[in-house]
Amino acid sequence: MPEPRVYVALVHYPVINKEGKIIASSVTNLDIHDISRICRTYGAKAYYIVQPLREQRELVKELIEYWQNGYGRVYNPDREDALKILKVVPALKVALDEIARKEGRVPLLLGTDAREKYANISFARARELVWSGEVILLLLGTAWGLAPKLIEACPYVLEPIRGRGNNYNHLSVRAAAAIILDRLLGESWWKRI
Repeated sequence: MPEPRVYVALVHYPVINKEGKIIASSVTNLDIHDISRICRTYGAKAYYIVQPLREQRELVKELIEYWQNGYGRVYNPDREDALKILKVVPALKVALDEIARKEGRVPLLLGTDAREKYANISFARARELVWSGEVILLLLGTAWGLAPKLIEACPYVLEPIRGRGNNYNHLSVRAAAAIILDRLLGESWWKRI
């Protein structure tokens, strides 16, 4: 079985706000290192923070510097290790081009959204796709989710993460990232029962 070639992008633009308007969202400190740790744990090839605002990119770089070269490196070496796969880019195209250069082909976009209307692939089918050796870029949205234009550009959009028997569905992007990567890249624990 081929080794999975999954990349993750946390998209800050284009995303929508609660009124449905396209915006650029702000970075959140927890998203930086928590999603890096999740990606590192599950073997993602790289974690991209897509942030068009220069000041926001500089803030992320400052935080990374603290954890990789400042006191944070001494205080928590595991975090420094996880952040090695993090890349901050001004646009999704930059990530796509970098992955294409590295892999020899443009990655397949796998979108995510909490709304059912965009879903066109189950987690089971997406897992098969991941383990087939396809180069995948998983897009995670911030704010109220990826802009419709971006979702529609994805050949595949994962089904929403469903809770247990209720209609509440508003996970943090960190929680969603952990669940999604576990379902796509995690061990097949159910086969050991």
